[in-house]
Formats: sequence, C-alpha cells, structure tokens
Amino acid sequence: MKPVIIGVGGSCSGVGKTSFICEILQRLKGWGAIKYTKTPFYSSVTDDVMILSREGKDTRRFLDSGAAKVVWIQSPYPELPESLSLAIGMLSQVKGILVEGNSAVEDINPDIVIFISGGSPKNRKESVQRILEKADIVLYEKEALQTTHAARQFHISQKDAYMKCLKELLDRIRE
Repeated sequence: MKPVIIGVGGSCSGVGKTSFICEILQRLKGWGAIKYTKTPFYSSVTDDVMILSREGKDTRRFLDSGAAKVVWIQSPYPELPESLSLAIGMLSQVKGILVEGNSAVEDINPDIVIFISGGSPKNRKESVQRILEKADIVLYEKEALQTTHAARQFHISQKDAYMKCLKELLDRIRE
C-alpha cells in the first residue's frame, strides 16, 4: 500500500508550516516528511541523518518530533518534479508522508492539502491562491478566507477541531 501524502503550504515563510508538521508527526507514528528548499543552481536530495540533524534546521525539528524518516530536497523549481519523485520513493516504506512547501504541494497531487494563512500580506507568496484552492483544511490567524470550494476552516488555536478533521479525512482515504 502506498503512503498517504499530506501537502502543507502557506501564505508566506514563517507562517507555521514546520510547526504544524511537527505537531502532526508527534501524533502520527511511522510517518515521514519531505522538506523542500528552493535553490538557484543545483539539486540535492538527501536522507543523511548527519545533515538532517544539524541544529537549527527544520529537518532536525521533524526528526525530533518523531518522523520515521526525513528527506530534504534542495532544488531549482524546474528540477523539482524529478527530485520529488525520488524523495517519495525514498519514503515508500512509511505510513504517510508530510510534504512542506507550496511549490512541492503544487507539483504533486497530495491526498490532503493543508493551507496555513497568516503573516504580512506584503510577504505573500505568488502561489497562495493556487494552494488555497486545493486546500482541504485552512488554518488562519485572524479571519477565515474566501475559497471557491468547501475547505474546512479553523482558527490556528482550534487544535482539537482541526486534528479531528484531519483524522476524519485520513480515515476516509484509508477506507
């Protein structure tokens, strides 16, 4: 059985994508995570724990939160599809995969998409509307967002409610 894939995107850097993934990893044992970092010139896909566990890295936070395995993709956007395919293959033995990054979420077709809104409007990523329209769950800081479909929306403080919703979505996928 192939792993369930959850894509986590957000309105801007620093909005809480990594913290959210860490929270999920603490609750869902046996899951893996993919971190995507855009680079200008080269591609690298690694699961080397020595690199991933460096202090201050998001990948270290994933490992500390209980990820069964973590893969870090560093790649220019045009090379992302090939890098993602390789990373997902490296995580084929885990129960599920959390993928962080708007570009990564756009490139794959996750089973579930979670969008985290917040931060300053001037720092908004270009991909915000595209990810928002794919979202199954939207977490917001100040107010609910307008979407063209029926995404479930929760204030970021409503952890029990959005975790219950995520569990229901996962149960549906597994049926």
